[in-house]
Amino acid sequence: MDDPGTAHGFTSVDSQPRPDDWVRVLDRVAAEPFHAAYKQRLQELLRPAAGGLFLEIGAGTGDAAQALRSRWEAEVVAVDSSLTMVAQARARGLEQAFVADGHRLPFGADRFDGAWADRVLQHVADPDRVLDELARVVRPGGRVALADPDYDTQVLDIDDQDLARRVLRFRADVLLRNGTLAHRHGGLLTARGLVDITVEARTLVVRDPSAVDNVMGLRTWAHTASARGHLGPADADRFVTRFDEAVRAGRFTYAVTFFLTAGTLPGAA
Repeated sequence: MDDPGTAHGFTSVDSQPRPDDWVRVLDRVAAEPFHAAYKQRLQELLRPAAGGLFLEIGAGTGDAAQALRSRWEAEVVAVDSSLTMVAQARARGLEQAFVADGHRLPFGADRFDGAWADRVLQHVADPDRVLDELARVVRPGGRVALADPDYDTQVLDIDDQDLARRVLRFRADVLLRNGTLAHRHGGLLTARGLVDITVEARTLVVRDPSAVDNVMGLRTWAHTASARGHLGPADADRFVTRFDEAVRAGRFTYAVTFFLTAGTLPGAA
């Protein structure tokens, strides 16, 4: 489902031919046990308390925001740059869901007890600006939490490992704006004065190719690379052949590591 005309479909959901397809992608992802587990842990790193006010940017369908509100009896504001996603979030019962740009959040300073961004920084045009905004709107003593896969950590078991690495590098360096940033999140929060930094790693290991192909389009990456001039057509065809051979042989394995990072704004009394 990657769009050759953009860094990634999630950077321009509303302009896609079928924007509701991306809603279904998020729903499929949310149903995966790995994703459900890391999302819960990311919210735990916020240290939410009943009655607190929290912000999620890039909230998508709002399911994670709903989960935090329900589990911790906290108030949650959700923003997303996509009208499609915000409409979904509101339809699912999240009243405080708004269209907004994470680079320019429409909130005053020190408003929230915590804020989080889940698989957002990999897509944005200026991660530093988004982090500055998160730090601005969270009160002293509040928490900022981030999660992203780091595509520098990818591995794929097909017979031609050199070809696999070339295709995975395309995913990391071209297909996403900031596909290799996640391992640096802790340092970026430290540079903004946050303290009590926590960094955790969780590796997604996939043996069922449909779990990544239907959501991430992994099998199509080589032909996308070829269409953009990063890989020859013959190599793209060979990648698909080797991919399918690995599936038929029962040896298919793809893995990528997610980094969950959180820190505290200094200055609490």
